[in-house]
Amino acid sequence: MSETGDQSLAARIERLFRTVRRPDRTPYSNEEVAKACRESTGETFSATYLWQLRTGRRDNPTKRHLEALAAFFEVPVAYFFDDARSAPVAEEIALLSAMRDAGVRDVALRAVTLSPDGLGTVRDLIDAIARREAERRRPGS
Repeated sequence: MSETGDQSLAARIERLFRTVRRPDRTPYSNEEVAKACRESTGETFSATYLWQLRTGRRDNPTKRHLEALAAFFEVPVAYFFDDARSAPVAEEIALLSAMRDAGVRDVALRAVTLSPDGLGTVRDLIDAIARREAERRRPGS
């Protein structure tokens, strides 16, 4: 299975929780999202129900529930069931989430004025730092 294609509803919802975060980069809780969905639909939408959707224990939400989740996470409803829409939306979510981080945004804005060679150097530096940090996180390092 690819990163985004042919994913279950649970996997797609979980991706939203992992990617879309508060401005301070902390994740939203099931209760926060359920409350927002209750308020937007006026229907029952509990944290337990959301947990069941996230874990695949329930996989047949109502149209209004999907619309409420889509509105909360700012994605089109088609994200939840259309593989052709899911992949590009997932990429956009990751980019938008990264751009909400002030440090990432600052680097991106500075990079706009660089030449193609300069951008290549920045990419190489980021790759090298990412590899070094990944090695540090490995057990036994």
